[in-house]
Amino acid sequence: MIKKVLAAILVLFCSFPTLARTEAQHGLSTPVVKVDSGPVSGIIDDGISTYLGIPYAKPPVGDLRWRTPQKVSPWKVTRKCLEFGPACPQPNYLEVGRTNEDCLYLNVWTPAKSSKEKLPVMVFIHGGAFTVGSAAEKDYDGANFARLGVVFVSINYRLGPFGFLSHPLLSKDSANGVSGNYGLMDQSAAIKWVSKNISAFGGDPENVTIIGESAGSISVNLQMIMPASKGLFKRVIAESGGPYGLGYLFPNADGSMDKALKVGEKFSKALKANTLKDMRRKTSDEILAAFDFSLGPISRGMKFGPVFDGFTIPGDPKKLFAEGKQGDLQILIGSNTDEGNLFYKKMSLKEYKGWIKSRFKGFDDEVFAMFPAKDDQDVREAFNKLLTAAMFSEPARFAVRCGEKNKTKNYLYKFTRVPNTAMAKKMGSYHSVELPYVFGHLKKEQGYNDYDIKLSNIVRKYWTNFAKSGNPNGRRLPYWPEYKRKTDQNLELGSKIRIKKNLLKKECDLIDRLDLDSKNK
Repeated sequence: MIKKVLAAILVLFCSFPTLARTEAQHGLSTPVVKVDSGPVSGIIDDGISTYLGIPYAKPPVGDLRWRTPQKVSPWKVTRKCLEFGPACPQPNYLEVGRTNEDCLYLNVWTPAKSSKEKLPVMVFIHGGAFTVGSAAEKDYDGANFARLGVVFVSINYRLGPFGFLSHPLLSKDSANGVSGNYGLMDQSAAIKWVSKNISAFGGDPENVTIIGESAGSISVNLQMIMPASKGLFKRVIAESGGPYGLGYLFPNADGSMDKALKVGEKFSKALKANTLKDMRRKTSDEILAAFDFSLGPISRGMKFGPVFDGFTIPGDPKKLFAEGKQGDLQILIGSNTDEGNLFYKKMSLKEYKGWIKSRFKGFDDEVFAMFPAKDDQDVREAFNKLLTAAMFSEPARFAVRCGEKNKTKNYLYKFTRVPNTAMAKKMGSYHSVELPYVFGHLKKEQGYNDYDIKLSNIVRKYWTNFAKSGNPNGRRLPYWPEYKRKTDQNLELGSKIRIKKNLLKKECDLIDRLDLDSKNK
């Protein structure tokens, strides 16, 4: 039961079939496409050419474990890209098929008939708390996006201790004097691969949008300020995650290098490895066995995530956004009504107050007054509202406000739809509920109805229109105004699609002010 709940919390709530595809099952082979590392072929299915499991970096194994991604070794014989690459190693909470440290692969769906079409490109980064997940998940199939005239790419990146371990020995071994963020470097390397190679698939390398959900959403925000990714994309779509906020749920993974190094030393002790050589000799199973991972608001397990190392991430992302360091990149960003429900584990009123005190030191009385609970029975809803505002809604509002200061056109949404599915009946418009709508994988036997399918088509058109031109609006779509602080408008995507104002204004104003106060203490 615990594993099922954690699987839901980790954003991947659907069961996936296996990941392999063959020419016999899916039609004709594509023409051979030449990328910088060698020729590849794929499959054509219903007019969409699909290339699965293209390597974009060398396998990060052996001496390359915990190093920056290296350029993939070239090949001469045409590589048949007919099945997804393995998922990166991760705790055994989800059915992601085979896993292997050799996991740095990406996938391409394209409607282009020739390399000269210069179609807009979307690059998807999956979620999963920087710990689990795979680009091969069933809900991430990009064919429905490709049918709307874009080239769609999904990527794997290193996870958990493989992707985000900071350790004094690794920092000493690094030419930059820092460690961690290998998963973010993988993402950047994949986007760079797209910039170099996507024209061969009919895509326009000058019109790339990166899109992510949950940890992927936090990732695309961080990519906006990463020097290594500068100039590689024009726009960002961020679903449920902003440039800050992770520390509210994971206090030991709030970006602090000092905290990350302490977690890293704790991990190496659990691994019983005293040198880098010893650490790199350990098998992936041994590393996962030493990874004491658990999830929840009062969890004491290990957690690995991005660190503000001064190199990959030059500083505190919130400060960098406020200073306009994301430049003229446009962002479409939003959150769901009940984000917090998926992360809740049963707490007493006393534990809830303790959790608030640990996250909002010195301001806990003010926060509790805004998000009160009278007894144990009230805690879940209070926690849901608080985490939704602090970790999702306010960071999204903050991002579009920073974009407005940079004089870019940006768009804010709130997803409120509660479908008639088993999960939504329990958790409302929960974290990740929008994913089947975005990718167009709704089945009536799961509880979705005709309106859900209509909403899905509208959402996907908004997303692709934004990727094409920077404006989500289009023919026969409800109007979506760009965000302006003065009007404070967002678009509600729910049982009605309508323009709303002042999204959780009192709650978001409080979180914004207290976060700034905390950093100035």
